[in-house]
Amino acid sequence: MNPPDVELVYFSDCPHVALVRAALQDALALAGTPRRWTEWDQANPFTPARYLAYGSPTVLVGGTDVTGARSFASGRACRADAIPSAAVIADALIQARASAATVSD
Repeated sequence: MNPPDVELVYFSDCPHVALVRAALQDALALAGTPRRWTEWDQANPFTPARYLAYGSPTVLVGGTDVTGARSFASGRACRADAIPSAAVIADALIQARASAATVSD
């Protein structure tokens, strides 16, 4: 079974990006998941439009924001809520893995 897709959506001027990268490292270790993810820089013209509607930084697991927040279409902005903790990200990874295992059984 493949691990769920993990994505980090951000723009480089947001001061919280480094903290979320560290939380991602910790979360992947906690969840026993390979330490890799895809990053989408909202300032990059090649970033798909679907990623432009998220606040920075956003962590997606299986295409869903780990905090449960929905995307918004108001342009680039730092998130007003707190960044997701390693525990929140790890929980999302574990739940996604469990859901995938249930579907494949």
